[in-house]
Amino acid sequence: MTPSTALKIVTVIGARPQMIKAAAISRSIRGHFSKEITEVLVHTGQHYDRNMSQVFFDELGIPKEKYNLETGSGSHAEQTAKMMIAIEKVLLEEQPDALLVYGDTNSTLAACLVASKLFIPIIHVESGVRSYNKLYPEEVNRIICDHLSALLFVPSVAGMKSLELENIAHRATENGSADYNKQGVYLTGDIMYDNTLHFAGVAASGAEKINSKYGLPEDFILLTMHRPSNVDTQETLLDILTGIRTVSVSSGKQIVFPVHPRTKAIIDTDDALKSLIASFAIQLIPPVSFIEMIHLESTASVVVTDSGGVQKEAYFLGKPCLIMLDETPWSELVDSGTAILVGNSGQKIVSAYETLVNRQLTFDTTLYGDGKASEFIVAKILEHLKPAAMKKS
Repeated sequence: MTPSTALKIVTVIGARPQMIKAAAISRSIRGHFSKEITEVLVHTGQHYDRNMSQVFFDELGIPKEKYNLETGSGSHAEQTAKMMIAIEKVLLEEQPDALLVYGDTNSTLAACLVASKLFIPIIHVESGVRSYNKLYPEEVNRIICDHLSALLFVPSVAGMKSLELENIAHRATENGSADYNKQGVYLTGDIMYDNTLHFAGVAASGAEKINSKYGLPEDFILLTMHRPSNVDTQETLLDILTGIRTVSVSSGKQIVFPVHPRTKAIIDTDDALKSLIASFAIQLIPPVSFIEMIHLESTASVVVTDSGGVQKEAYFLGKPCLIMLDETPWSELVDSGTAILVGNSGQKIVSAYETLVNRQLTFDTTLYGDGKASEFIVAKILEHLKPAAMKKS
């Protein structure tokens, strides 16, 4: 295809995890398919400040967005509505051959709803992920987007099983023709595994600098938490940190905690939390970049987190993980025995840590693919959508 007949894809991102995922696909397009695909990047502004987004664009080599919609925060309804209005204008202006979205944010939901009304094929990367709890808005977003999408790229076998249960069958057309009433569903592996492998080498080359920057100890447990259910209530945060303190003291390991400024402010204004923090070996450091986080994960002995991305990265890097949630959409991690759900209970953190460090753990390197999911995804996008793009031109 010549540049004038290249497939045009509008990619919508809005939150930091989507930026990281987009890096893998954009890298694959630039490296292998630059003459066949033109990518137009749209940033909704769901997360937009220097620490939450621009640093990720710079560090991960993501092309600068063509549109920044600056929709900001608000209630779910308000935020989604503002995004839909702005995204519709972009899609009408660009007239793309397809819309590409990631994961389960309001940015993804808004883009899918608009594209479906404009009859633009939707490509959903990270399909099939389920917690089976619709109290989480992300779960609602995932379900809606999967059922609206023409191409679904699924990171794990568990995701494929979820789509089978919802009667989204594997109906990819044999000759690649673009029948958008039929969905193509593919087990791809996880593009976050692609990124972890790609950037682990970058992190390793800068290890000395990162260690020096934060004064990292040789042996430590990595703690990350950001969810309101864990950090917004003093009683809950105190209970979690009490459990972390017990683990630190009993194991003799220091805790490294990249802490969000909002959580740091909660700690700094509460005497009980300040006193607890001062009573054991815990090091609070500012929020870190993706590459720095990869380094922290790869050098920690155990990871304790409430982040969906971090729990997977821990697995990619062969690290046992305590997940501070009551359930996880990445159920295969728990099934593998390398991770344990502990909710926000300090007592569960203590008992689960002892269980985990005494297990014989096996990390199956094929659980999330071969680290080349992004190339497979882009090739399948071309296979399905190129014929229609050629006819349109």
